[in-house]
Amino acid sequence: MNQKSGKNSQSQIVVVKLGTSVLTGGTLALNKAHMVELARQCAVLQKLGHSVVLVSSGAIAAGREHLGYPALPNSVASKQLLAAVGQSQLIQVWESLFAIYGIKIGQMLLTRADLEDRERFLNARDSINALVDNDIIPVVNENDAVATNEIKVGDNDNLSALVGILCGADKLLLLTDQKGLFTADPRKDPNAELIKEVTTIDDTLRQIAGGSGTTLGTGGMATKLQAADIARRAGIEVMIAAGSAPNVIVDALSDTPNGTKFLPCTEALENRKRWILAGPSASGDLVIDAGAVKAVVAKGSSLLAKGVLETRGKFARGEVVRVCDSDGHLIARGISAYSSHDLGKIIGKHSKDIQAILGYDYGSEVIHRDDMVVIQE
Repeated sequence: MNQKSGKNSQSQIVVVKLGTSVLTGGTLALNKAHMVELARQCAVLQKLGHSVVLVSSGAIAAGREHLGYPALPNSVASKQLLAAVGQSQLIQVWESLFAIYGIKIGQMLLTRADLEDRERFLNARDSINALVDNDIIPVVNENDAVATNEIKVGDNDNLSALVGILCGADKLLLLTDQKGLFTADPRKDPNAELIKEVTTIDDTLRQIAGGSGTTLGTGGMATKLQAADIARRAGIEVMIAAGSAPNVIVDALSDTPNGTKFLPCTEALENRKRWILAGPSASGDLVIDAGAVKAVVAKGSSLLAKGVLETRGKFARGEVVRVCDSDGHLIARGISAYSSHDLGKIIGKHSKDIQAILGYDYGSEVIHRDDMVVIQE
């Protein structure tokens, strides 16, 4: 569901996840010289017509540096303290570095809970797409100051996969202090070989992936493998590569990228449709007119407010609803972009009038075609 407003057909949305080890170069402080190089590469992609989304670790390391490396207990509360202090420091660094290339950034603090709840997912999706569509680079981080579980497991890897789904990414680049996934731990086995391409993530690969390799970060190759599995099931190509490699971000879009490439699943869209079809129970019904039935079934169009005759039941924005014709026949199931309360005001109205009626809008579609499974063929 890539929204590439104003982009050419070859443009891609690339999510770049930067681990703490990449941002610090293995030291105790942010390596601003390397960070500006990473910003430069992102600027190159943007100049080529692509869109970039950053998922940036480093808040805790930035907080520790800003406070002068205080002696704190090894506790979750201490990490939350460092994250609270460091988050503003980290975003200021990114803002100043991207400003060199005339690029604006926008900060998004998320947790997995924000993306697992459908309504919050849609709100986050709207925000990130608005930034991308206006050539503003979103800089995403987990809200570590409050998200204790994420601090414990270092989930910025998995968060980056969810962000990829959120913005309809084409590629997810997981940058780390390793060249990619090896047949064994290259730090212990001199015969370990780089795995260039992965088509299936199985137990053998999971056994190869080890724990966190540094004391600065909390994520290791195991979480990157989990992230790759999530993303590729959503149709996103994934690369695990060394953040210190020359031009690694730009090269990720070339025919010969350096690192381990995970090919996307070919049935990713079908898997999404299965979730909508067999997932949560429908919270209500939308009754649509004959013109809307034809548009949805025969043309594969999104459902617009003008084609809705009535709503039945009470449901929130982001919940699954049934779409029926005037005779009560089930036409489709989908995720409503509007609540039943809002729909009561805009059914039968033109999309251009939604803003004036509600005072806001969540897009021109009541149900986007990517969020809908047609039952009647």
